[in-house]
Amino acid sequence: MWDKFYSKNGLAAKNIAKELIELEVGKKIPRVSDFCESLSFGRGTVQSALNLLEEMKAIKLEARGHLGTFLLKKDDELLLEIAGIAPLVGSMPLPYSRKYEGLATGLVEAFESNGKRVNLTFIRGGINRIEAIRMKRCDFAVVSKMTAEEQLLQFPNLTILEEFGHNSYVSAHKVFLADSNETEIRQGMKIGLDMESLDQSRLTLAEVEGIDVELVHVNYMQLFDMLHAKQIDATIWNVDEKKMIETFKAVEFVSPKAQQLSLNTSEAVIIIDGNREDEVKEKWNYVSKKTILNIQTSVENGEKIPRY
Repeated sequence: MWDKFYSKNGLAAKNIAKELIELEVGKKIPRVSDFCESLSFGRGTVQSALNLLEEMKAIKLEARGHLGTFLLKKDDELLLEIAGIAPLVGSMPLPYSRKYEGLATGLVEAFESNGKRVNLTFIRGGINRIEAIRMKRCDFAVVSKMTAEEQLLQFPNLTILEEFGHNSYVSAHKVFLADSNETEIRQGMKIGLDMESLDQSRLTLAEVEGIDVELVHVNYMQLFDMLHAKQIDATIWNVDEKKMIETFKAVEFVSPKAQQLSLNTSEAVIIIDGNREDEVKEKWNYVSKKTILNIQTSVENGEKIPRY
């Protein structure tokens, strides 16, 4: 059915959908001749376009003779999608920190302040969020700059749409130790590693390089419990998760390589499918990066209640 929108009739339907979004149910729609004049299409094309919209159940019309044709029902979400102005769908990290809650709130409110809407999904792991873009399940993904740059090498059709600057993704990553008497990762330790988190895994492998440790594969949502139970001796995580920083001893990286990598893991970026850059940019250009970051800071400081 959607293939029909690539035809001339489909193009007319997209334009008519834009006008019908603004029309209230129960009102008379423009005449076919009015659509012909405003859209520069023939009568047959316009009539076929209206039929297509009804066939898609985006609208229901009723002809009332000389009174005209009236709009009985409409599906605004479907009309927006047909018109090509449906809300962007973005994927974000699970909102376990105020920083992520602030970024999500900033995105939602920045669009709303311009009369637009964005839909957010929350997916664990930057690789999984990028896969959602590649599978066309979302329009953009929020990931760290490090994850974005590494995935661009593997999938050159991806592109970075927006960069938010250092400390916009996480404040910092540190080494968390189960035993407060320890000062760093040493030989023989069990280290928590989540391979689905590119940031966490790359930082971990850099920090333990050359040290004989046991890598324990774990979902990052289980890191706290495993440290607390001393099933692992150390792990690398960000300092924005309040219970982690309040419960365990956290130390800086020893490895220069991990120190350098951590700079790019602190910055949030928006990554998209480069083949859809013009389409996504058209909607993204409604929002201001400064507005998003200001709202994120307000949420982090407790001045604004998170809303996403």
